[in-house]
Amino acid sequence: MTDTTSAKAKAARTAAAKPRKPKATEPAAAPVLLSGGNPQIAKGYGDEPVQAYIAAMPGWKSEVGRRLDTLIERTVPGVRKAVKWNSPMYGVEEKTWFLGIHCFTKYIKVAFFRGASLQPLPPGTSKQKEVRYLDIREDEPLDEAQFCAWVKQASELPGEKM
Repeated sequence: MTDTTSAKAKAARTAAAKPRKPKATEPAAAPVLLSGGNPQIAKGYGDEPVQAYIAAMPGWKSEVGRRLDTLIERTVPGVRKAVKWNSPMYGVEEKTWFLGIHCFTKYIKVAFFRGASLQPLPPGTSKQKEVRYLDIREDEPLDEAQFCAWVKQASELPGEKM
């Protein structure tokens, strides 16, 4: 084997071993849906990863996710956003969160991290004393006024550092 052939063979083996980065003109691969249909989105801070999560929510959940995001932004101007643990998080201080959203097979779960202090209490209980949940299902209307009231109250409580 000549030196040129040997170099080409080595380059081919190296290229095969390394995953190819997509070119800027190639569309990004769709996010993987984890068990229950929860989108796998890389951890990130700001609106962009949250919007990527919402866009990847399957079926009817994406539209509801957009609506929840809009209601939260309207209720808490300047709200901070992030995706952590494959869930959008909302807060008012740096790395301090009052609410998180997570997709499951048949519903969207909204976690109020200090939900035990909200009035009236959100309906879903938790093993964690302070946490309360709101489950949103496709065939059940969302009481937007009550949701916004909980969001407003939650944003005024001390957040959860995560």
